[in-house]
Amino acid sequence: MDKKYFFDRNLLALSQKNAELCARLSKAETTLNRYKFLESRSGEVIPASVTIEGTAHPLHSTMDPQREANRLIDSQGSEGFLVFLGLGGGYYVEAALQRSDVGLVLVIEYDLNGLAELLCHKDYARLFGDPRFRLITDVSGQELEKHILDLYQPVLYGGIRVIPLRSRTKAHAELFSQAGNAISSAIDRISSDYSVQAHFGKRWFSNIIRNIKNAEKFHEALPPIRHAAVCAAGPSLTSQLPRLKERRKDLFLIATDTSLPCLLHAEIQPDAVISIDCQHISYHHFLSGLPEKTLLFLDLASLPMLSSLSKRTQFFSGGHPLARYVSRVFRPLPELDTSGGNVTYAAVSLAEQLGALEIHLYGADFSYPAGVCYAKGTYIYSMFLGRQNRFLPLQAQNSHFVFRTPVEKKTHPDGLSWYYETKTLAFYRRRLEEKSEFLQAAIFPAESKSTPLHIAGNSKIRQRSLKIFSSGKPLMSGVQFFQTYRNEIAQLRRPEKNSAEYLASLSGKEQAVFATMLPSAAAIKQKLSQADFSQLFAASQAFCLEKIDRLS
Repeated sequence: MDKKYFFDRNLLALSQKNAELCARLSKAETTLNRYKFLESRSGEVIPASVTIEGTAHPLHSTMDPQREANRLIDSQGSEGFLVFLGLGGGYYVEAALQRSDVGLVLVIEYDLNGLAELLCHKDYARLFGDPRFRLITDVSGQELEKHILDLYQPVLYGGIRVIPLRSRTKAHAELFSQAGNAISSAIDRISSDYSVQAHFGKRWFSNIIRNIKNAEKFHEALPPIRHAAVCAAGPSLTSQLPRLKERRKDLFLIATDTSLPCLLHAEIQPDAVISIDCQHISYHHFLSGLPEKTLLFLDLASLPMLSSLSKRTQFFSGGHPLARYVSRVFRPLPELDTSGGNVTYAAVSLAEQLGALEIHLYGADFSYPAGVCYAKGTYIYSMFLGRQNRFLPLQAQNSHFVFRTPVEKKTHPDGLSWYYETKTLAFYRRRLEEKSEFLQAAIFPAESKSTPLHIAGNSKIRQRSLKIFSSGKPLMSGVQFFQTYRNEIAQLRRPEKNSAEYLASLSGKEQAVFATMLPSAAAIKQKLSQADFSQLFAASQAFCLEKIDRLS
């Protein structure tokens, strides 16, 4: 068969899932001789990478590439998400897709012309047509990390493993090394997020179901603001309060829930308070009261009892798929970026959504300056005082709190002060710094003896249009929503095969409904660690139906 036949057949198969890549491949140069094509003793086509000197390095066994691939894949663990660095002749991928426990296969390639040359000499149509197969090429580290974040769901696929095609990765060692780093970075972020889902998945679902009735109520439209202050509860807030008081009249003050009692104790009334935590401890932040005129912004997954504290409650949709589903089906809600994993990040997102041109940060330490955990007046001190005795003084409790996870002692750039930093707090800081690169507002951190914030500038911040922060009209009643949502979950058919094939079989609407169950499934999987995908689906479906029936 000629090259054109193979090339057209491969592009046709690939076009079903990646039309953009097909368009690029159709314009690629296929006569640059990146590869030589050999025949193995068992009769298969073997691509051999050609160096600048003209030396050819076979990418697979010249004896029996299929047998070699089967041995490699059989030696791997039970990871359901496999990332292959290099396509080669596709033998590794073929062997992987023969395993029923493999849910998704991602192949990373570099050099579009070289890839096009491969497609001219071998039939990959069966691979490209498999619903579990994905191929990306010539992506940056940042783009690859986003691909992994979008594709990899631990609750669906279990573990992840990277398998390099050694002879291929040597030809572009630097690029594939960058790919490995990007994958590691993505896995770190996914692991952190998944551990949170496993801990809070059930509670998020229950909270959202409980909050639907409150979210049905009228929400006032809010005019845009221009100058905002965001108050976090780091220890530096204590020393920054006098400066905040001086500027108070010029700023729309958004308090994180943790900082609220500290501000009230200093006789500073915030314009708004934001809370995203689903845990009951969130209620402790409001024991000092909530001023009548203060707006209360709640993630739809927040603690339900908080909404009763204010007549000016504004719900928003965070990152939970059920909250997004509610916003699309029941009532359009403002969507806030809460991906930073902490309430300070969410408060900055809120200030931006409200139209702020300038955001001034107070108490945003993302560390423990001089070993202190929170600003004075926050809930934790009253809790410490309530437990204090001769054997457990206040300072000992503070130290226990700080050292409950591994910390690293660091010196401030001024050389005079020091602070403790944890991996979690460092992650929160990096996420806010990353957000500042794209933030449509100028952000100004207050002076602090803690972790320095490296905030990027944005030259486009003055080009913002006026926006009104408001919820849309309900599309149906709460009762109708529960009936509709319950029926859609109940009608999801039980999977018979692996997760990728099951997802591919669902309509877009069914996929959206299925996604609302995933955080709960992550929590359920903690107890059903040996359950297969079908069993996990059944347990998650039963949990969601039971909660809707009991709480709606």
